[in-house]
Amino acid sequence: MRLLLSFIFVLMMTVSAFAQNPLDFSLHKLGSDAEGPTILVVGGIQGDEPGGFSAAGMIVSHYKITKGNVWVVPNLNFLSIIKSSRGSYGDMNRKFAMLDKKDPDYSSVQRIKEIIRNDKVDMVLNLHDGSGFYSPKYIDKLHNPRYWGQCVIIDQEAITHPKFGDLSSMARIAVKKANTELLKKSDKLHLKNTRTREGDHEMEKSLTYYAIKHGKPAFGIEASKSFMTPTRTYYHLSVLESFLRQAGVEFSRDFDMNPRSIKQAMFSQVKLAMYGGKLQLELDNVRKYLKYVPMNKSLANKFEASKPLLTMVDAPNGYKVYYGNRNLTNLSPQFFEFDDSLSSLQLTVDGRDQEVSMGTIIDVGSHFSVSSLKGYRFNIIGYVAPNKGAESDVLVRKKDLAKRFSLDKGGRVYRVEVYRGKKFSGMVLVRFTKNNALAVR
Repeated sequence: MRLLLSFIFVLMMTVSAFAQNPLDFSLHKLGSDAEGPTILVVGGIQGDEPGGFSAAGMIVSHYKITKGNVWVVPNLNFLSIIKSSRGSYGDMNRKFAMLDKKDPDYSSVQRIKEIIRNDKVDMVLNLHDGSGFYSPKYIDKLHNPRYWGQCVIIDQEAITHPKFGDLSSMARIAVKKANTELLKKSDKLHLKNTRTREGDHEMEKSLTYYAIKHGKPAFGIEASKSFMTPTRTYYHLSVLESFLRQAGVEFSRDFDMNPRSIKQAMFSQVKLAMYGGKLQLELDNVRKYLKYVPMNKSLANKFEASKPLLTMVDAPNGYKVYYGNRNLTNLSPQFFEFDDSLSSLQLTVDGRDQEVSMGTIIDVGSHFSVSSLKGYRFNIIGYVAPNKGAESDVLVRKKDLAKRFSLDKGGRVYRVEVYRGKKFSGMVLVRFTKNNALAVR
């Protein structure tokens, strides 16, 4: 199978800073309110806490900030995220007091420190998943003071700050709000004050205490690891929205606030595009292994992603594509020279002629055909033309395509590849719809 793909963390919307390395973290600045407050949201400092980094990713992809500003780092420790480990080089959240320059995390820690200290940042929210259920009093083996899940953490009662210095009051409001939206009564959240400067030497090394020492109000938000990721994300967003509202940030979102809708939003519209959008790949329900991937060695790191937690890393026989800590697919490349002479194709979709730009995903209700073009060869992956002839100017229906060659597990999305001699000219995706609704994206 052939498929064009390559990765970077440039989000298609509202990205002001992006990683040059596929495992560097990215900064996304949402909102353009010069006079409004700016809230910094950090996820992924510990890679085995998907509720936290998924919530941060949801803010980037599915929220619109209409007043104030929200800066989001959803993937602070990306290597640990894809490995689903607490920290590939030790716990990054214990590296904010002192850190040797030889530590592999040194560069990332210095960069996030600089962002925290930025004069525009008014508040810091650090998102985590914790074990069990924190309770100030012992209830049972799962609900007691030893645990960290389901709480909002402060390092001290208050700091000197012109806007948000009363940490305890703000945290209590956020906890109270979230407790009105519990999925089950036993999910109750609490406030946890670590009283860090009174002798908690571990918390003295944390990101939130670093922020506190530099005059920034900071809070930790912990969802319980007892929940599945969409439920953890639900509680993170519930608490986070309270802090945004308390700070005067106004927003809208494009999903309903419940775990099912969160899961649907999280795993939909997962796409990659290359070469200014000329090539686009839909990764919703993508197959686990994709072979003969058309790639160009000199252009293999230039791409855009619809989700900030999407990236690719080298593997022994190609590349692995990750979305958060999920390995979505594995690629085996086939390298070509690329031809830039063609920007669109002529297709007939369900009897209607259309000019389709390279990189487009086009919906097909019943059938399609590709118009021949002198000097170019078309390869509809999964299709064999009558008498093994040209694959242009022939009617193609879903039943004519071998399902095992589809991009998705459901057998709906197929590639139309174009070649000029031995060079790869581009690709269009055709997606057979379930309800015959037609659209070009």
